[in-house]
Amino acid sequence: MKLSVSTWNINSVRLRIDQVERALGEIAPDVLCLQETKCPDNCFPLKALQGFGYPHVVQVGQKGYNGVAILSRFPFAKVEPQNWCERQDARHIAVTLGPEAGEAAGFEIHNFYVPAGGDVPDPELNPKFKHKLQFLAEMRDWAGRRGKRPTIVVGDLNVAPLEHDVWSHKQLLDVVSHTPVETEALETLRQEGAFIDCARHLTPEPTKIYTWWSYRSPDWAAANKGRRLDHVWISDDLGSTLRSVDIHGDARGWMRPSDHVPVTATLEF
Repeated sequence: MKLSVSTWNINSVRLRIDQVERALGEIAPDVLCLQETKCPDNCFPLKALQGFGYPHVVQVGQKGYNGVAILSRFPFAKVEPQNWCERQDARHIAVTLGPEAGEAAGFEIHNFYVPAGGDVPDPELNPKFKHKLQFLAEMRDWAGRRGKRPTIVVGDLNVAPLEHDVWSHKQLLDVVSHTPVETEALETLRQEGAFIDCARHLTPEPTKIYTWWSYRSPDWAAANKGRRLDHVWISDDLGSTLRSVDIHGDARGWMRPSDHVPVTATLEF
């Protein structure tokens, strides 16, 4: 049996519903996790998404920003939205796959949208950056007590942790998403949770990997100044099942694209 899980910061699910349909048709994952759906619960395009062949959909949203959703071919045995940093800002939802998922039954899938952190990498001067560091600290606490259940963590974690996860390590050391305090926090979180970074497990450094290219670049493909902000991690007990990780970079060139592209990990049992 194979299980494929994709993660994608869609940057408005209603604006890019056609891109979601295309991705589901071309990539066809078993589970798609979306971030930044930017959609209040009462406006979420549930029927359209179910019509694409994914009958099992859960989401938490709010007007204009944030929001996460999980689309699945398999039913869920459990759904757990969770708030972080004493805020109700729709940045995390988790599911447990039901018996219909076969050998993947009982797997937890956690979909995160970590705060971007603003522009100034100083928590004393920038409340957004302080929030980001607090969010990562709470994730670390969660990871340390999560137990030994088979777990998949995905999402826009808004940190490019390694030197070759950005187009220029030296030039971005003082830029939010690649500062040492962020990269160390994310790596500590991953290690304490006993998670495997799927992309880097199969494609170690120094190969460059990017999943995000700024809208500010007039020719993003030629400049290729990307960052790896979108991640799929698996608990170490699933390490032997990892078969592939695909970065669907062509999606950045679709009409009215998100600035992020889908990332898909495939496990085989």
